[in-house]
Amino acid sequence: MAASPPLGIGLLGDTLAWPFFEERHRLFAATLTEWADATLMEGAHDDVDLACRARVAALGQAQFLRAVVPAAYGGLSERLDVRTLCLAREILAARDGLADFAFAMQGLGTGSISIAGSEAMKARILPGIGEGRRIAAFALSEKEAGSDVAAMATTAVPDGNDHVRIDGEKSWISNGGIADHYVVFARSGEAPGARGLSAYLVEADNPGLSIVERIDVIAPHPLATLRFDACRIPAENRIGGPGDGFKVAMATLDIFRATVGAAALGFARRALHETVSHANGRKLFGGTLGDLQLSQAAIADSACEVDAAALLVYRAAWTKDQGAARVTREAALAKLVATENAQKVIDRAVQIFGGLGVTRGVKVEELYREIRALRIYEGASEVQKVVIARDLLKAQATGVGG
Repeated sequence: MAASPPLGIGLLGDTLAWPFFEERHRLFAATLTEWADATLMEGAHDDVDLACRARVAALGQAQFLRAVVPAAYGGLSERLDVRTLCLAREILAARDGLADFAFAMQGLGTGSISIAGSEAMKARILPGIGEGRRIAAFALSEKEAGSDVAAMATTAVPDGNDHVRIDGEKSWISNGGIADHYVVFARSGEAPGARGLSAYLVEADNPGLSIVERIDVIAPHPLATLRFDACRIPAENRIGGPGDGFKVAMATLDIFRATVGAAALGFARRALHETVSHANGRKLFGGTLGDLQLSQAAIADSACEVDAAALLVYRAAWTKDQGAARVTREAALAKLVATENAQKVIDRAVQIFGGLGVTRGVKVEELYREIRALRIYEGASEVQKVVIARDLLKAQATGVGG
């Protein structure tokens, strides 16, 4: 990959001085920043599959994917450290959206295994993920059951004494078509609704699994619709207990939802960086664009929104790392505010850039396309509002927290 102009650790501002972090986090951030500035290539990806595979391999070779697996399987920390994951996503997103995507999916696509997989499954899958030799995917969404997980139609039924048969379709699956395995959620029928789901590991070459559609989106990433047609897998490939699928999915999202906010924060920081640079350099009306009070107001608003997002993201990450069983509200707040704020910051950047801001190949135009999906996936902003409100209502009604 060709080198891009270095942005440096300064792009993080004074975040690393906050009490959320330890010295190991600061060292990780500095090392990843140096590597990313020297290694990552920005701009269009003519072959998105090839580009994504290359980024997984490069991140693995540089040992940064060790952050997405526990230490027992070659990882950095005894358990997944959410602050490290967030720092990685923020740093990578600020430089190259596809690199952030590649890193994130290695974590999301194996988080369920790290949390609830058998020891044999962890030993078989996780080392290859941390080394960048395997590519992971998380298959939860369906066309008629996106945010409403309880409406899932894909089924998993016993097939003999030691196998399960999966039938149905999953859509909008990141890394669909290039993954080596999929963590698949299906209706196993132990109880009605969300209590009757289970999670399974399905290898990409398993008979009965096929890619029926590749999905093109505004910021190119590998996405696909998967079909399971009498897809027979060993019963030992279940992740967690029977009927524990919803619990496994939510525990995984509890870790990775805050990291979506971190990616949005990285996009927003880069947009603010580009805005300030452009405002300082653009000459007009006998001065610079930055001399205009309306430009200064836009920059100030963006700076406030970036710092507010950062505080919520790293509060959620720190809380989880301190041993909190669940950070549902904290993670939802982080994702909601960080993604919505990033959309505002990037939109202002495009406006300040004028015609350049909507020109392909200009960084803020790329950021504009990158940010839009983050307000939808892993729970749309509207869903996050419901999660936050319900948690507060429940807390007050039960007298716990709130």
